[in-house]
Amino acid sequence: MSLLVVLPDETAGLVLPEALARALSDASLEVVGCADAGTFARQVEALAPSQALICLPLPTPALLDALRAWSGVPPCALSFVGEPLSGAQHEELVQLGVQAWLQNDAVDAASLAALTARAQARWQRESALRTELESLRTRMDERKWVDRAKGLLMSARGIGEDEAFGLLRGAAMHANLRLGEVSRSVIEAAQWADAINRAGQLRMLSQRLVRVAAQLLGGIDAQRARLLRTQSSERVQQNLDHLAALGLGAAGAQALVQAQAAWSGLAPALTARPTATGLADIDQRAEVLLSAAEALTEALEASGARRALRIVNICGRQRMRAQRLAKDALLAATLKEKAANARLVPTMAEFEAALLELERAPLSTAEIRTALASARDEWLRLVGGVHALDSADGRATLVRSSDALVDTFERLTASYEHSLQVIMS
Repeated sequence: MSLLVVLPDETAGLVLPEALARALSDASLEVVGCADAGTFARQVEALAPSQALICLPLPTPALLDALRAWSGVPPCALSFVGEPLSGAQHEELVQLGVQAWLQNDAVDAASLAALTARAQARWQRESALRTELESLRTRMDERKWVDRAKGLLMSARGIGEDEAFGLLRGAAMHANLRLGEVSRSVIEAAQWADAINRAGQLRMLSQRLVRVAAQLLGGIDAQRARLLRTQSSERVQQNLDHLAALGLGAAGAQALVQAQAAWSGLAPALTARPTATGLADIDQRAEVLLSAAEALTEALEASGARRALRIVNICGRQRMRAQRLAKDALLAATLKEKAANARLVPTMAEFEAALLELERAPLSTAEIRTALASARDEWLRLVGGVHALDSADGRATLVRSSDALVDTFERLTASYEHSLQVIMS
């Protein structure tokens, strides 16, 4: 057995006393080095002995400080040779990881051999117990992740427990990963998809709030517009609060701060009585929120590092475009705003291109295909409302269809968010 011997600071040159050296040799204990109380922890790390033999009259502050750094889990066995200890001293050394004691008036080869053997056996037993406890914690933690992942799959896809477990086990075998690792990844994928969905809602809500203000100014279904303004404002704040409670990473957290600041700039402007000047100001502030929400959504998609999350982002963006198109159409009709009128055609082109991409995407189910067909029909009605802006019926159709499209893409985004391809990505 290799030993590092800890000696009092006053020991000349930290050389073993002759009697102690002879007793250690007779006990067949190999001394690999000597250290004082202040340096022995570094020497343990450097020399990696089987055991440290502490030969001090009493524990010193320097020794206790060195032992505390290991938090009661020393990297090797520890034994102590010194004067009789008080109950408090003995208890403190036990807490700090010392396994065996010997009074310095009983030092000989036999007692040292017994002391070091006892300390080594206790240290090995404690190490084995710690390993077993850590393994037990790992298994318990893994079971929690598996149960959570099964529950998520069962809820999202309407399947039974056995089928959900089979999906997890199959994915683990395919990826050559532990079941707990796959289960944790499933939960994380669902969390990222939810975060992207919520950040994407901020884009849509920024445009809806301007559209609602334009409705109020134009006297289009004013009662519903006021209710929708209140609900939309509350939803913005709820989503920001929810995202703030998540661990979004550095990029996501920074983007969230910008979104929160943009909302703080927009929210007060929404409470004023709508005027043409006020509506233009609301639109400018909403564009800042839209830009911040777009940056936040992109940051979350990049942080999630799963290709399947892109489809959630694409689908969620369609909600914003439906509201943006209705908003710009109303601004063009109400304020004769040229910039808003100029945005109509590009927004329609972007919506159409994204709708085609979703229709062609392999990430699909019968439920998703039905919803996409409904979205296509409602989109045609919305475009019809844009072309009939000069009439009250056209403006009413515009408002109804934009809200219907948002509802459809809310359901579609949730379907993609809970699809097996996204969850198991």
